[in-house]
Amino acid sequence: MTLSASSPSRRQGPAMLRGRAVPKTTTDQRLLDSRGPVDWVHADPWRVLRIQAEFVEGFGLLAELPKAVSVFGSARSKSDSPEYKLAVDIGARLHEAGYAVVTGGGPGIMEAANRGCDESGGLSVGLGIELPFEQRLNDHVDIGIEFRYFFVRKTMFVKYSQAFVVLPGGFGTLDELFEAITLVQTRKITRFPIVLVGTEFWGGLLDWVKTSMLPSGKISPQDIDLVHLTDDPEEVVRIIVEGHTRAEQEIIEARAQAEVGETATE
Repeated sequence: MTLSASSPSRRQGPAMLRGRAVPKTTTDQRLLDSRGPVDWVHADPWRVLRIQAEFVEGFGLLAELPKAVSVFGSARSKSDSPEYKLAVDIGARLHEAGYAVVTGGGPGIMEAANRGCDESGGLSVGLGIELPFEQRLNDHVDIGIEFRYFFVRKTMFVKYSQAFVVLPGGFGTLDELFEAITLVQTRKITRFPIVLVGTEFWGGLLDWVKTSMLPSGKISPQDIDLVHLTDDPEEVVRIIVEGHTRAEQEIIEARAQAEVGETATE
């Protein structure tokens, strides 16, 4: 459409609107007028604000969280199952080693890890997710928050945890596991321990990685070392503590080298 010099125009924030694109009402009018349809609350621009709000809420709630470990696993594990009892033990041991325990806040393995930490006097955190079926935060969560969006929730797991412990689980557990491995492999985050618990459950997966992915060149030999496999809860904690000790030492050495470099250039 060709516009004449007299065609109506309007600045709307950073945008310039002309001709037929100029709305009949101002932004303030649309904000203050409570009448009309409410479809706008489901539109993408409004979703952006909801996403932003979830990040702000999560960062604000967890900003002062002490060092923590995320524990993942199936929501379907029964309270009398060996893996549930193992998760309780691991949760308690993590607290004794000085860590808060972060889970998805649901039932099964998540509840078990929260329970072990809670009953031993530790700080237990649950990061829930809105699902089509009802799933409330378990009763052993001290600090809890429910998210609408998976990707916001997953950011909180990564940002506020210094290690991942992964017990038997389903597709959701696999998603969380491989995202953690990918972030460490690509150095998007500082390397931290990733521990698989359950040799019988996870052994076949790691065998496939070693016999299919590695020989075909899809991963590098050193990528295998990003994941530890064990059945021993004591070893789980030892791997995490040793990993953090090495990481802290590397940070100290890097800072010392940087200070030497700055001094040399003065």
